[in-house]
Amino acid sequence: MNIPNRITLSRIALIPVFVILMVVNFGWGNMTLLGATLPVEHFVGAMIFIVASLTDWIDGHYARKHNLVTNMGKFLDPLADKLLVSAAFILLVELDKAPAWIIIIIISREFAVTGLRLICAEQGEVVAANQLGKIKTWAQILAIVLLLLNNMIFDMWHIPADIIMLWVALVFTVWSGIEYFWLNRRVLLESK
Repeated sequence: MNIPNRITLSRIALIPVFVILMVVNFGWGNMTLLGATLPVEHFVGAMIFIVASLTDWIDGHYARKHNLVTNMGKFLDPLADKLLVSAAFILLVELDKAPAWIIIIIISREFAVTGLRLICAEQGEVVAANQLGKIKTWAQILAIVLLLLNNMIFDMWHIPADIIMLWVALVFTVWSGIEYFWLNRRVLLESK
Protein backbone atom coordinates (compact mmCIF):
# COMPACT_ATOMS: atom_id res chain seq x y z
CA MET A 1 0.00 0.00 0.00
CA ASN A 2 1.43 3.37 -1.00
CA ILE A 3 1.82 6.46 1.21
CA PRO A 4 -1.24 8.39 -0.09
CA ASN A 5 -3.48 5.40 0.61
CA ARG A 6 -2.01 5.11 4.13
CA ILE A 7 -2.75 8.80 4.69
CA THR A 8 -6.32 8.18 3.53
CA LEU A 9 -6.62 5.28 5.98
CA SER A 10 -5.36 7.56 8.77
CA ARG A 11 -8.32 9.85 8.01
CA ILE A 12 -10.66 6.90 8.60
CA ALA A 13 -8.79 5.99 11.80
CA LEU A 14 -9.32 9.51 13.20
CA ILE A 15 -13.11 9.25 12.90
CA PRO A 16 -13.70 7.29 16.14
CA VAL A 17 -11.39 9.66 18.04
CA PHE A 18 -13.35 12.64 16.73
CA VAL A 19 -16.70 11.02 17.56
CA ILE A 20 -15.67 10.09 21.11
CA LEU A 21 -14.52 13.63 21.82
CA MET A 22 -17.81 15.02 20.55
CA VAL A 23 -20.12 12.69 22.50
CA VAL A 24 -18.27 11.94 25.75
CA ASN A 25 -18.15 14.61 28.44
CA PHE A 26 -14.71 14.24 29.99
CA GLY A 27 -15.38 17.18 32.31
CA TRP A 28 -12.74 19.40 30.74
CA GLY A 29 -15.04 22.43 31.10
CA ASN A 30 -15.94 25.14 28.63
CA MET A 31 -13.83 27.62 26.75
CA THR A 32 -14.58 30.96 25.15
CA LEU A 33 -12.54 31.89 22.14
CA LEU A 34 -13.20 34.66 19.63
CA GLY A 35 -16.75 35.16 20.87
CA ALA A 36 -17.78 31.50 20.86
CA THR A 37 -18.24 29.29 23.92
CA LEU A 38 -18.02 25.52 23.63
CA PRO A 39 -16.89 22.49 25.63
CA VAL A 40 -13.14 21.89 25.47
CA GLU A 41 -13.83 18.35 24.20
CA HIS A 42 -15.71 19.84 21.23
CA PHE A 43 -12.85 22.22 20.48
CA VAL A 44 -10.33 19.35 20.53
CA GLY A 45 -12.74 17.23 18.45
CA ALA A 46 -13.06 20.06 15.92
CA MET A 47 -9.25 20.30 15.69
CA ILE A 48 -9.06 16.55 15.03
CA PHE A 49 -11.75 16.92 12.38
CA ILE A 50 -9.69 19.70 10.75
CA VAL A 51 -6.53 17.57 10.79
CA ALA A 52 -8.42 14.60 9.34
CA SER A 53 -9.92 16.86 6.66
CA LEU A 54 -6.51 18.22 5.71
CA THR A 55 -5.31 14.69 4.99
CA ASP A 56 -7.73 14.77 2.04
CA TRP A 57 -5.63 17.47 0.39
CA ILE A 58 -2.33 15.93 1.52
CA ASP A 59 -2.99 12.43 0.13
CA GLY A 60 -4.25 13.76 -3.20
CA HIS A 61 -1.38 16.22 -3.61
CA TYR A 62 1.22 13.59 -2.71
CA ALA A 63 -0.33 11.00 -5.04
CA ARG A 64 -0.38 13.37 -8.01
CA LYS A 65 3.10 14.80 -7.33
CA HIS A 66 4.73 11.36 -7.08
CA ASN A 67 2.56 9.66 -9.71
CA LEU A 68 1.01 7.34 -7.11
CA VAL A 69 -2.63 7.68 -8.19
CA THR A 70 -4.22 4.22 -7.99
CA ASN A 71 -7.68 2.82 -8.52
CA MET A 72 -7.70 1.92 -4.84
CA GLY A 73 -6.96 5.54 -3.96
CA LYS A 74 -9.67 6.79 -6.35
CA PHE A 75 -12.15 4.60 -4.50
CA LEU A 76 -10.78 4.90 -0.95
CA ASP A 77 -10.33 8.69 -0.88
CA PRO A 78 -13.96 9.64 -1.54
CA LEU A 79 -15.10 6.84 0.79
CA ALA A 80 -12.95 8.24 3.60
CA ASP A 81 -14.39 11.71 2.91
CA LYS A 82 -17.93 10.37 3.06
CA LEU A 83 -17.32 8.51 6.33
CA LEU A 84 -15.74 11.53 8.01
CA VAL A 85 -18.27 14.05 6.77
CA SER A 86 -21.25 11.77 7.49
CA ALA A 87 -20.05 11.16 11.04
CA ALA A 88 -19.64 14.90 11.60
CA PHE A 89 -23.03 15.79 10.13
CA ILE A 90 -24.83 13.14 12.18
CA LEU A 91 -23.13 14.47 15.32
CA LEU A 92 -24.22 18.01 14.41
CA VAL A 93 -27.85 16.85 14.27
CA GLU A 94 -27.47 15.18 17.66
CA LEU A 95 -25.89 18.35 19.06
CA ASP A 96 -28.84 20.33 17.62
CA LYS A 97 -26.56 22.46 15.45
CA ALA A 98 -27.90 21.40 12.03
CA PRO A 99 -31.39 20.61 10.74
CA ALA A 100 -31.91 16.90 10.17
CA TRP A 101 -33.59 17.36 6.78
CA ILE A 102 -30.50 19.06 5.31
CA ILE A 103 -28.25 16.34 6.67
CA ILE A 104 -30.54 13.62 5.28
CA ILE A 105 -30.26 15.17 1.80
CA ILE A 106 -26.48 15.46 2.08
CA ILE A 107 -25.94 11.91 3.33
CA SER A 108 -28.46 10.49 0.83
CA ARG A 109 -26.47 12.07 -1.99
CA GLU A 110 -23.28 10.53 -0.60
CA PHE A 111 -24.85 7.04 -0.56
CA ALA A 112 -26.29 7.54 -4.04
CA VAL A 113 -22.93 8.54 -5.53
CA THR A 114 -21.23 5.64 -3.75
CA GLY A 115 -23.83 3.32 -5.32
CA LEU A 116 -23.12 4.90 -8.70
CA ARG A 117 -19.40 4.26 -8.20
CA LEU A 118 -20.11 0.60 -7.45
CA ILE A 119 -22.22 0.22 -10.59
CA CYS A 120 -19.48 1.89 -12.63
CA ALA A 121 -16.83 -0.35 -11.04
CA GLU A 122 -18.89 -3.38 -12.02
CA GLN A 123 -18.74 -2.11 -15.61
CA GLY A 124 -14.95 -1.71 -15.33
CA GLU A 125 -14.96 2.07 -14.88
CA VAL A 126 -13.62 4.06 -11.96
CA VAL A 127 -15.38 7.33 -11.14
CA ALA A 128 -12.80 9.66 -9.67
CA ALA A 129 -13.78 12.80 -7.80
CA ASN A 130 -14.22 15.71 -10.20
CA GLN A 131 -13.71 19.42 -9.52
CA LEU A 132 -17.32 20.05 -8.48
CA GLY A 133 -17.18 17.07 -6.12
CA LYS A 134 -14.04 18.50 -4.54
CA ILE A 135 -15.69 21.91 -4.10
CA LYS A 136 -18.64 20.13 -2.50
CA THR A 137 -16.35 18.32 -0.09
CA TRP A 138 -14.57 21.51 1.00
CA ALA A 139 -17.87 23.41 1.32
CA GLN A 140 -19.14 20.62 3.59
CA ILE A 141 -15.92 20.64 5.63
CA LEU A 142 -16.02 24.41 6.09
CA ALA A 143 -19.68 24.26 7.15
CA ILE A 144 -18.92 21.47 9.63
CA VAL A 145 -15.95 23.35 11.13
CA LEU A 146 -17.99 26.54 11.58
CA LEU A 147 -20.83 24.57 13.16
CA LEU A 148 -18.51 22.56 15.43
CA LEU A 149 -16.83 25.75 16.62
CA ASN A 150 -20.14 27.56 17.29
CA ASN A 151 -19.53 30.01 14.45
CA MET A 152 -16.28 31.19 16.04
CA ILE A 153 -15.02 34.56 14.77
CA PHE A 154 -18.22 35.39 12.85
CA ASP A 155 -20.37 35.28 15.99
CA MET A 156 -18.75 38.52 17.19
CA TRP A 157 -20.26 40.29 14.18
CA HIS A 158 -23.57 38.41 14.40
CA ILE A 159 -23.04 36.85 10.99
CA PRO A 160 -24.54 33.34 10.76
CA ALA A 161 -21.64 32.12 8.60
CA ASP A 162 -22.11 28.56 9.85
CA ILE A 163 -25.71 28.35 8.61
CA ILE A 164 -24.90 30.21 5.39
CA MET A 165 -22.06 27.78 4.71
CA LEU A 166 -24.34 24.82 5.47
CA TRP A 167 -26.72 26.07 2.76
CA VAL A 168 -23.80 26.55 0.34
CA ALA A 169 -22.69 22.98 1.10
CA LEU A 170 -26.24 21.73 0.47
CA VAL A 171 -26.36 23.46 -2.94
CA PHE A 172 -22.97 22.06 -4.02
CA THR A 173 -23.90 18.62 -2.68
CA VAL A 174 -27.09 18.43 -4.76
CA TRP A 175 -25.49 20.05 -7.81
CA SER A 176 -22.47 17.72 -7.83
CA GLY A 177 -24.70 14.69 -7.25
CA ILE A 178 -26.81 15.57 -10.28
CA GLU A 179 -23.63 16.09 -12.32
CA TYR A 180 -22.17 12.70 -11.33
CA PHE A 181 -25.35 10.93 -12.41
CA TRP A 182 -25.61 12.95 -15.61
CA LEU A 183 -21.99 12.29 -16.62
CA ASN A 184 -22.37 8.56 -15.91
CA ARG A 185 -25.89 8.08 -17.28
CA ARG A 186 -24.57 5.80 -20.05
CA VAL A 187 -23.29 3.29 -17.49
CA LEU A 188 -26.61 3.39 -15.66
CA LEU A 189 -28.58 2.86 -18.84
CA GLU A 190 -26.36 -0.02 -19.97
CA SER A 191 -26.28 -1.87 -16.63
CA LYS A 192 -28.72 -4.72 -16.29
